[in-house]
Amino acid sequence: MLNYLWFFLAALFEIAGCYAFWMWLRLGKSAWWVVPGLLSLSLFALLLTRVEAAYAGRAYAAYGGVYIVASLLWLAAVERTRPMLSDWLGAAICLLGAAIILFGPRLGWR
Repeated sequence: MLNYLWFFLAALFEIAGCYAFWMWLRLGKSAWWVVPGLLSLSLFALLLTRVEAAYAGRAYAAYGGVYIVASLLWLAAVERTRPMLSDWLGAAICLLGAAIILFGPRLGWR
């Protein structure tokens, strides 16, 4: 379960970092938004290394499902846009896939 905490925190910092660039390039905000964006993206990379996985590629693949859920939460909380039912259904399917990728090797699934 600690892996999901690392995944969620990594997703939060990745989304925040990318959103800082979005604000600068798409919303016309100051280029100074790049500074917290780069810091946030650096924290994202560091947090993702905390995941207990034998291979980086497997950790990144499993992270994808958590990232999708976190993106929808960001959409609701920061951008004040309500995700649709289809968004949540798709996210649930992706999260199930992430769990299979992450825990499959521990269950002996080869």
